[in-house]
This record gives sequence, structure tokens and C-alpha cells, in this order.
Amino acid sequence: MAMETTLIILKPDAVQRGLMGAIISRFEAKGLQICGAKMMQIPMSLAEQHYSDHKGKPFYDGLVGFMTSSPVLVLAIRGVGAIAICRSMMGATFGSKADAGTIRGDFGVSNSFNLIHGSDSPEAAEKELGLFFNDGEVLDWSRANECWVYDLSGGDPE
Repeated sequence: MAMETTLIILKPDAVQRGLMGAIISRFEAKGLQICGAKMMQIPMSLAEQHYSDHKGKPFYDGLVGFMTSSPVLVLAIRGVGAIAICRSMMGATFGSKADAGTIRGDFGVSNSFNLIHGSDSPEAAEKELGLFFNDGEVLDWSRANECWVYDLSGGDPE
């Protein structure tokens, strides 16, 4: 697996419920690196661009309205296999169907408000990171504990 950087958005319901710290701590405890973060109110034009693949679907207008209704916390998270790891940690889309131990399973019950967004592929991550972060806002930095997160004895993290 390769080192990846993925986009995570803590949605308005996560922010309003005061779950930001609890969610971020799960990613950090897993060994993933926060390499970018910003709190923002998503403008309508950015929400429409981000969710353009869903335009025309019955839930599109509600989703765009929800994502622009309150501040969000946008994160860039890095690690070996980070995209799949983050998606697994998020759990099933609907909180009522998400397994215990996942973010949605532990904190959510709604089928509309699902707390968190995560990129679903390397291509989506690159595109989404470019939408939400400007040049220089996703940092490339070394953690002092990297050798305790990954086995580096072979040269590459594994």
C-alpha cells in the first residue's frame, strides 16, 4: 500500500454536536497524520461543485443545503492506505446501519445526518483536496513517532 492523503469533512451535525475532538482523536489514535485542517462555512458554489456527481438525484438539494447550513471542519489526513482506513473507520453511510466501533455507528442514528465525508478513491481525494485546500495548506511534515506507527526497517513504511 502507498502513502495517501485523503479529504475528510466533519459535517455540520458533527460540528454542532461537539464531536470534532472525539472524531479527530480516533484518526490520530489509529496512527494517521493530520496534515491539513480548516474550519469553514462551505459556500453554495463549492458544495454544488463538490457534490456535482449527485446533481439530479432526489437527495441532492437537501445535501447541498445541509452542507452549507453550518460550519464544517475540513481535514487532510495522511497515512499508508489512508483512504480505505478512513472509510472503514467512518462506517456505513447510514448511522442506523453502521457497525458499533465506527464513527457513524458510535455517534449517529440518522439516515440523513451522517456526520462525516471521506474521499472514496485516490482520484476523488486529489480532486476534493484541490477543492477545499489551497496550495501550501496541506503540509508535508515528519512526525517524531513515525517509526512507532509503521515498520520502517525495510525503508518504506508498512
